[in-house]
Amino acid sequence: MDPTARTDDFEAERPRLVGLATRILGDHAEAEDVVQQAWLRLHGTDTDIESLPAWLTTVTTRLCLDRLKSRTPVPHSDIEPSEVTPDIADDVALADTVGVALQAVIDRLTPGERVAFVLHDSFGFDFATIAAILDTTPAAARKLASRARGKVRGAGAERADWAVVDAFMAAAREGDFDSLLRLLAPDARITADAAAVASGTPERVDGRREIAEFFNGSAHAALAVLVDERPGAAWFHRGEARVLFDFDVEDGIVQGITFRAEPDVLARVHRREDTRRSA
Repeated sequence: MDPTARTDDFEAERPRLVGLATRILGDHAEAEDVVQQAWLRLHGTDTDIESLPAWLTTVTTRLCLDRLKSRTPVPHSDIEPSEVTPDIADDVALADTVGVALQAVIDRLTPGERVAFVLHDSFGFDFATIAAILDTTPAAARKLASRARGKVRGAGAERADWAVVDAFMAAAREGDFDSLLRLLAPDARITADAAAVASGTPERVDGRREIAEFFNGSAHAALAVLVDERPGAAWFHRGEARVLFDFDVEDGIVQGITFRAEPDVLARVHRREDTRRSA
């Protein structure tokens, strides 16, 4: 193929490849880096490429897989599951309904699960193609996607509140104003108990935008906690929780936050892993 024509064809594919890599990796800048690596591989190969889009998809996805594997060691059984179970929801594009809050759940999938899930549920790739990319069988690729889907659904049912709280606090620390707005109900409100007000918190903040402005770029000293088995965050000072951010989450949206500093409440606060930081 003429080098100029190959460059033009690659540039036509670049937006699609960046979108694919971003969905797999969860990081746009890293996705752009991976796609640039794919371009370098294309530039350096003398292979007669029958279908450039297919070749670029395979190379980009495998580069993403390498990145994911470098983050998380994957047991051999996760790539070649020994047992195949029916996948009853192949036609449900669940990934497209996963919002900012559940990205933390996707981040905890194994690399093989994540690639199979994204390629099938978000981009509609068949399992034969996914199997070729993962160097496994179509049945194993189907199993990986099904397992991933089950984890995402299970997390949505059991741990969605955790993901919402962690996503909200991450957006607050990072100054991601748009994400804060998406995670807040229009009529969300902040309230506070008397002890929290005495420690310096506002007594009340009303409205999505006002709360987003209050938290935007702040909460750097807040850590992920549990209180009575509910996920939350708390401001710590010298190793002790001083103010709890008690979240009211419904249907993946923050309906309200209560600042609480009563001693009996703070005594029930326990540190937990922040899934957004550990991902």
